[in-house]
Amino acid sequence: MTLTSEETERYARHIVLAEVGGPGQAKLKAARVLIVGAGGLGTPVLQYLAAAGVGTIGIVDQDIVSLANLQRQVIHDTDAVGEPKTASAARSIGRINPHVTVETHPTTLTDANATALVAAYDVVADGSDTFATRYVASDACYLCQKPLVTAAVGMFDGSITTLKPWLRGADGRPNPTYRCLHPEPPPDDLLPTCAEAGILGGLTGVIGSIQAMEVIKEIVGFGTGLVGRVLHYDARAARFATFRYQWDPDNPLTGTQAENA
Repeated sequence: MTLTSEETERYARHIVLAEVGGPGQAKLKAARVLIVGAGGLGTPVLQYLAAAGVGTIGIVDQDIVSLANLQRQVIHDTDAVGEPKTASAARSIGRINPHVTVETHPTTLTDANATALVAAYDVVADGSDTFATRYVASDACYLCQKPLVTAAVGMFDGSITTLKPWLRGADGRPNPTYRCLHPEPPPDDLLPTCAEAGILGGLTGVIGSIQAMEVIKEIVGFGTGLVGRVLHYDARAARFATFRYQWDPDNPLTGTQAENA
């Protein structure tokens, strides 16, 4: 896929990078990325992928913009309050980069629609705020063999990892699934909601920007990704830490007793 003269100028700072160059930028233009959630994490992912020149961005979100969202979900503005988040985000992306095609899916990601949605894209970034949706997204990405960059945030901390469980690592074992990292969701009453506990606005910008970076790396094909590793950020201590996790032979997707193992 070739770049126009306008696109060549727009992406000049990418093109001079040896790790990206013209071929890498063409990969970004040809790529189709699905973003699950146009909220705190989805905001920086959408903004930076649009600015980077990802050719087609899909947005899955059933919510409408509320005034309480605006403290961190900066892709939306005051005039968008009461509007579907997919529509508001699409309008903002159009202002950021008119070369990007936006596909809106104003719905919840469920077992019934996830496979069809995920299959239409090359990479998925999950910024949803429930374990139920994260399991749905990760299972669908495994079945469709699509890389998934998934992230989550708390009040002052966040984490991110990349999943490619249909592939094997250097040790010959399958890469871990999301269910290897989180075999069971926590009890419903264990974790407070964002509305109950609060969240620092800039935190979602930090984690979401890293998430966008990992998606770009997956598309262009440079650097080392986060497969088998969780990158954790503690905002209060200004500290990053990396934790490793492995394939669980008891996981229901790729474990030794799984039907498709």
